[in-house]
Amino acid sequence: MKSTFGKNITVSLFGESHGEKIGVVLDGLQAGLPLDLAAIRRRMDQRRAVGALSTARQEADEFKIVSGFFNGHTTGTPLCALIDNTLQHSRDYEKTKNLLRPGHADYTAFVKYQGWQDYRGGGHFSGRLTAPLVVAGEICRQILAGHGIELGSHLAECGGVKDAPLPAETAELLAAVRRLNDLDFAVVDAAQGEQMRQAILAAKANGDSVGGIIETAVCGMPAGIGEPFFNSLESVLAHLLFSVPAVKGVEFGDGFALAQMHGSQANDPLRIARDGRIYTTSNHNGGINGGISNGMPLLFRVAVKPTPSIYQPQQTVDFAARQNAQLQIQGRHDPAIVHRARVVIDSVAAIGLVDLFCEAYGTTWQLNNNEEV
Repeated sequence: MKSTFGKNITVSLFGESHGEKIGVVLDGLQAGLPLDLAAIRRRMDQRRAVGALSTARQEADEFKIVSGFFNGHTTGTPLCALIDNTLQHSRDYEKTKNLLRPGHADYTAFVKYQGWQDYRGGGHFSGRLTAPLVVAGEICRQILAGHGIELGSHLAECGGVKDAPLPAETAELLAAVRRLNDLDFAVVDAAQGEQMRQAILAAKANGDSVGGIIETAVCGMPAGIGEPFFNSLESVLAHLLFSVPAVKGVEFGDGFALAQMHGSQANDPLRIARDGRIYTTSNHNGGINGGISNGMPLLFRVAVKPTPSIYQPQQTVDFAARQNAQLQIQGRHDPAIVHRARVVIDSVAAIGLVDLFCEAYGTTWQLNNNEEV
């Protein structure tokens, strides 16, 4: 198993859902970066399970940075953050450990690791591992913010309910991103958000779950970030986005809708501003041409499947007895994860962007003009 991503900065995840601790190592950070720990805690709270819309396993998710950070700044050595697991109910999984849960990685993990994997709560495959990922992602988000690059996401759809669209005008889009980052349930239209909540609760009452679509905008992107073909802006971000548990689809700009357009509709007309800046009058391609940013806002969407852990009876296999069986799960599970996953999507996007910026400008780019090397 390899759980490391990155070229110029690397992110390594470790731990299991029901182990003692989970954590992340972020290597390649420039020395002297100031970190806002309160902002990291705020983002962790937005990912954390809270209330009736989420699992009853509601961990505090207090993180502790144990290396690479001193006197409020990064030291340049690998930064390691640890999070305690404190509310494991491992006995919930003991009775059904031989029953493969539909929609989970139980079968594929068993085959790949020949039965040696930690099956409790999904082990290393659990969404629990996104908690330390948010720590690393928020650090990268702070680096981006130091260069005037801001990103945020909203629930474009959840449980069949659609949110209002993001604004098309750049200044309005930036204001919307900032508002969304302050919300625990990130929607543009609060009334639509309430309908989403009701859809989640209705599924929960029926022992079921719902999925959704997360839409992300990155404002302040300069032109020229990304490499052709194998290290394109799209391919790097897609790699990370598909690494998030439950993400089953990714599209940039208008994505699959572009297939229904003519070229005259899909092309973004180019103009030049009075200050000499080149821009496009539409953004169907999501701020990317040829795998490289074009200076317009970066836009992408991810599809998040319904939580596979549901309380309804399901057909499965008892792999120990080698026979068909029926599964009725126990334990604590989310009726939806899309509202919590939005912070994780922001986090992995920030990680990928910082890695690509370092590819273009070197690792000292991480320090903005107000910081000393």
